[in-house]
Amino acid sequence: MLILAAENTGWVVGYTIGIVVVLVVVALVVPILMLAYKIGTEAQAIDDSLSDSVVNTAALNDLNATNRMAINVIEGLKRGRERLGG
Repeated sequence: MLILAAENTGWVVGYTIGIVVVLVVVALVVPILMLAYKIGTEAQAIDDSLSDSVVNTAALNDLNATNRMAINVIEGLKRGRERLGG
């Protein structure tokens, strides 16, 4: 019986070390996965916000045309004032 216990000691030590290694790996990986999930959730919220920003700022694309038209109107008013003697 003592010989059998001595033969199994290596297996017990090996299994114990294996279980400890697995527990350490799980303890290290779980926080990383939780952080990755949180980052993914935040990234989705940021992407949604950026999509809203694109919609809200689409009118700025026409700002140059609006500025050119305003300059044309101002120049026309100046010419009209000059012709009227003002």
